[in-house]
Amino acid sequence: MIGYLRFVLEWIANTDKVGMQVMRVAIAIVFLWIGALKFAPYEADSITLFVANSPFLSFFYKHPNQYKAHLTREGELKPADRAWQTENHTYSFSDGLGSVEIIIGLLTLVGLFSRRYGMLGAILAFLTPFVTLSFLITTPEVWVPALGDTPHGFPWLSGAGRLVIKDVMLLAGGWLIMTDSARALLEVGRQPASDLGGVRHFLGVGKL
Repeated sequence: MIGYLRFVLEWIANTDKVGMQVMRVAIAIVFLWIGALKFAPYEADSITLFVANSPFLSFFYKHPNQYKAHLTREGELKPADRAWQTENHTYSFSDGLGSVEIIIGLLTLVGLFSRRYGMLGAILAFLTPFVTLSFLITTPEVWVPALGDTPHGFPWLSGAGRLVIKDVMLLAGGWLIMTDSARALLEVGRQPASDLGGVRHFLGVGKL
């Protein structure tokens, strides 16, 4: 029994490299999927409260202080609110953000084959959650409001807050693939690179 358990543990331990690549693919899927959704009006509407309250992002909106009167539920269409969101630049900002997230996802995925681009994608994947996690400080709606029940405010996360806090895992995953990419670049850098081919190998050229 002990021998079998040791075999299982050794097998699990030897899958660390595969696990790192699976982590890379998982992060890429999140960025690609969520990035693509940013082009849908309902997703753009859903991030309005985060962007409007952020001191780093609110300047992208024309009327950030008016967002509360124009929030809609997913699947709900109110022509007047849709028109306001359009004028507010909600959709143009969301389109730009979605494009950036798709690029991060692609760079992260390409990291399976290219050390250089994979490193860039990993860095961006690691840095992005710092922005989203800042919403826990800047967005009042991430905490349960005081509507009569006892649990409200910090640390009682609302639906929006529970959505944001999950990015802690994305932050950790980005850190892992970033360190893995850095290690891969350093290992190649220790190899002889006296000719052009060696330099190209170190930079990851031809790995796409």
